Amino acid sequence: DTLFYNADNPRERYDPQRTLRRQGNAYLTTGSVLYSNLGNPLLTIVADTCGRHDTLGGACAQESNTVRYAQDKRYMHSCRDNFLCACLHDGRLHKRDIGANINFFMNVPVTPEGGLTFEDGISAAGKYVELRAECNAVVLISNCPQLNNPCNGWNPTPAEVLVWN
Repeated sequence: DTLFYNADNPRERYDPQRTLRRQGNAYLTTGSVLYSNLGNPLLTIVADTCGRHDTLGGACAQESNTVRYAQDKRYMHSCRDNFLCACLHDGRLHKRDIGANINFFMNVPVTPEGGLTFEDGISAAGKYVELRAECNAVVLISNCPQLNNPCNGWNPTPAEVLVWN
C-alpha cells in the first residue's frame, strides 16, 4: 500500500476520486496520472508490467481486520499501523494525514453489482511499476503484512524500491 504527498505542502495528497474521474477507469496502469486533493498531478505511471493496480480497496487496519476476519485478528500487523509509524518518523505527517492509498500489484475486482472482492495477487517476481514524480513527493510504502486474504498469496514477500534523480 502506498501514500503520496507533495513534499512542499504535505496537506496536498493523493486523491483517488480525482484520479479515477480524470482517467475514466477504476484501475491504474501505464499513463495514469495520480492527482492530488488540490487537482494537481503528483506522479505519473510511466511503466507497468503488472497491468492494473487498485485504489478502491483501501489499507488494511485493526478495525477492518476485526470486521472481516474475527476479533482475534485485531492486533495483527496492518498497513495503517505501518503508515502511522512512518508518519511519526517523518515528523510532518500525523494520523489525520493518512488518507486514500494505492494498492500496487493488488487485485480488487469490481463485481457487476458494484462490490469489491480481494483476489489472488496479479503480480510475480520481477514485475514492477515505474513512477515519475511531477512535484517533490513524499512516498510512504507499506509492504502489506496481510495474512488473512489472498492479496499477497498469504505470504508477504520483500519489495524493492529504487529512486532516481
